[in-house]
Amino acid sequence: MWQQILVWVITTVLSALLAPRPKAPENAQPGQIGDKDVPIASQDAPIPVLFGTRLLSGPNVVWYGDVQVRAIRKSSGGKK
Repeated sequence: MWQQILVWVITTVLSALLAPRPKAPENAQPGQIGDKDVPIASQDAPIPVLFGTRLLSGPNVVWYGDVQVRAIRKSSGGKK
């Protein structure tokens, strides 16, 4: 059993040492929220009228289904 643990430790250390290291990008900049197409909620934004199947970039979310909040009731073991 000790031999297996020793082999496991040695192979783990070797794989960590021999793994290729990723190169760091030269001009790395943090991402901004404007770079993404995330849904927004704005009263001033126009509501587009679409026909068929289309892909919207930066859609304005006016209504999102029947959102309901329910309490989670779950018993956790304990004495019976």
